[in-house]
Formats: sequence, structure tokens, C-alpha cells
Amino acid sequence: MQSIHIPRLDLENYINGNADQRKLFSDEIGRAFNETGFVTITNHGLSNELIDKLYVQVRALFALPTDVKQKYEIPGLAGQRGYTGKQKETAKGFSVPDLKEFWQIGQTVTDNNPVKNEYPENVGLTEIPEFNTITLEVYRKLEKVGIQLLQAISVYLGLPENYFRDKVHNGNSILRTLHYFPIADPDSLPPEAVRAGAHEDINLITLLIGASADGLEVLTRDGNWFPVKAHGQDLVVNVGDMLQRLTNNKLKSTTHRVVNPPREEMGKSRYSVPFFLHPKSNMDLTSLPSCIDKEHPKLYSDMTAGEYLEERLREIGLKK
Repeated sequence: MQSIHIPRLDLENYINGNADQRKLFSDEIGRAFNETGFVTITNHGLSNELIDKLYVQVRALFALPTDVKQKYEIPGLAGQRGYTGKQKETAKGFSVPDLKEFWQIGQTVTDNNPVKNEYPENVGLTEIPEFNTITLEVYRKLEKVGIQLLQAISVYLGLPENYFRDKVHNGNSILRTLHYFPIADPDSLPPEAVRAGAHEDINLITLLIGASADGLEVLTRDGNWFPVKAHGQDLVVNVGDMLQRLTNNKLKSTTHRVVNPPREEMGKSRYSVPFFLHPKSNMDLTSLPSCIDKEHPKLYSDMTAGEYLEERLREIGLKK
């Protein structure tokens, strides 16, 4: 079985490093995104204290009674804000929904940019006000880290370092708090029911703040599943389909999943918090000319980020 190397990179080397350190970081993240689509990142600026506070709030949210959570499930938003109930999202190509529930927080535009009119308001959780303040703080910090990582990726691709900056400023990014709920009777499930079916992410890059339990796996090029384990409070970062389209598959949006735990662990919850970094909807995802040649012909039709997001939300059942 093929194993894969998922490098652990120190973001401090890119932010405050010398020219050689910055180039090495850019080369390493580019190589990893070309080969496996995954890295782990340390020194990312989120303190252990903040991460611990976040998970306290996430546990408190999902411990609320079902009828309380359901009042935050807003029709017509395709799950893009507030609560989405259990088994509402289905991985592309699957017929059985994932064993999860989640809450999504979107962009808060503060500079009067007209893009504000495109976004629904975030949904405030009145029962646990601290949930709102902590998740907003985490959103801002992960957005900043994501922009720094995109700068390093831009250098690897031979683009200006700030190529993505205006495209992701006030972008349609999402912070998702996830609960893979306990299953009291595993025998009651369809055989193919899993916590998160095999899928690729929609966005540019995803930044994942750990998880409360193992289960994340990536699909290797020879078709085997390989577990991804973060070190301590590291971020796990992976390429999404938008970046894969833009780079004509030079950077790899790797298939991944969250598997069910051993039967004796099915009665326990699993929590995780991914940040899906999206550009504004008008970003052109037409493949970069520098990523197209005779050996790598153009693979994708031209479309905007907004058009692609709409297509994918329908495929996964969140939008009709």
C-alpha cells in the first residue's frame, strides 16, 4: 500500500523569514499541493486557548435541544448560514446522507463594499452569545492565515504574490462547525452510511482546526485510504476544486472522507471546525495559461466561482 507524506510547515518561516526561508516554504507547499493536496501548518496565529474556547462553544451549541437548533435552520439559504440538521447533506455521487449536523458562519462585510448585498446576514445564536463572538474571531484569524497561504501558493505558481488578495477580500468564505453525532444502534444504519462520504471540497483552500477524534482519510493515487493526523493544534490545509480548476490540475484537490469509528466508539460524538476559503463570486476560474501546455491540455470549461458554487450546492443536495 502506498503511504503519502503530508509535510508539516511553519507559517512563521513565510511571514517573517528571510528570502531563502520564504522561497522554501512556497516551494514546499506547492510541491505538497501538487502531490497530495494536503499540508499541516504550525505557528498559524491561533492560540491553544482560543481553540479550546472554540470547542467549548461548539459542544455547547450541539448539546442544545433539537427544537432549539431547528429554529435556526433558515429555508432558502441552502445551509449557507445558521443550522443544518442531521443527515441533510449528501456527498456527490452518494445516495445516503452524511451522519452529521452543522452550523455555518459567513462573511461579515465591514467596509461598505457592494458585495455585502450578495450575502445573507449571519444567524446569531441567542442561547449562547459567546458562540457568536468566538466564531467571528476564529473566522477572521483563519481568513488571514488563508490569505497568507495563498500568497505562498501564488509565488509557487509564478504569479504576483498578491494575485489572490482582491479576489478573496470580502470573499464568500464559510466557517463550519460540525458535529458527527453519536449512533446508539449502528445496526439501524444503511451499510453505506458514513460520517462524511468521499468528496472534494468546493472552494480554493480549506483550513481545518483539528478534530476531537480521528477519522479523516485521504485517497492516495493508487486508490488506498490514508489517515491524516494533525500534530497537536496544527491546521490541516487542503486544496479545493476551485484552485484545482484554476491551475488545470497542477494543484490537486484530493478526495477525502471521515470514516465511522470502531463499533464500540459509535456512541461518542466527533467535532471539527473547517474554514472554507472562497473568493468573491465574480472570480474567473478560467485555467491559468501558465498551467496549460501540450502535456497538460486544458481540462475545464470557463466559469466564475459563483457559478461553480451553485452547481456544487445542487449536487450535494443543499440547493434544489
